[in-house]
Amino acid sequence: MDLRMSSVLLLILTFLTPRILSMRYEIRSGETKCFAEDLRENTMSVGKYFVVNPNEKHHLSASHKITVKLMPPKGESLLHEADNVEAGQFSFTAYETGHYLACITAVDHNPATTFTVDFDWRSGVHSVHSKDWSKVAKQSQVKMMELQVERLFDTVKDIHDEMFYLRLSEEENQDVNRSTNTKMAWLSFLSLGVCLSVAGLQFWHLKNFFEKKKLI
Repeated sequence: MDLRMSSVLLLILTFLTPRILSMRYEIRSGETKCFAEDLRENTMSVGKYFVVNPNEKHHLSASHKITVKLMPPKGESLLHEADNVEAGQFSFTAYETGHYLACITAVDHNPATTFTVDFDWRSGVHSVHSKDWSKVAKQSQVKMMELQVERLFDTVKDIHDEMFYLRLSEEENQDVNRSTNTKMAWLSFLSLGVCLSVAGLQFWHLKNFFEKKKLI
């Protein structure tokens, strides 16, 4: 019984334990490094990143810039994007279960340089304990709403395009029907004319036949 309770408790702790990806690594100009997180639906995630300044008395040079992109499992639209920045932060709520990918690219620079980037990605129930992380997390709801609005907009656009296509198809069908009806009307008149002509010829032939036989 104790073993079973221990297993259940371990399973609960596994789901509640926050997932933290925090690292500091070197990156070279033009190089890209990507990190993946396997998130469940409705999981909160927040993150921060910055280029480490080796000399705090001076500003970072133009070579010490990065481009950051955060992509969902299917890669339909970027959850976060920042170009040529020294630091930034992101937050989102996973709208589907899968691997979320964060890619950091050092901008091209000549001559090439190597610098250090600090990257911190937290997800899970306890990912927003501190005040700083809570401020970042508030932005995730706005981002989630933006994604939902974009998905609704795409759906409405697809429906509009489909309705427009159906309207054009209906107009084409109506044109075909009108053309067919017109042709059928002319064919009916032509058939009637042929039938009357044949009947007239038969009547004229029979009249001449009976006159020659002196039956009439």
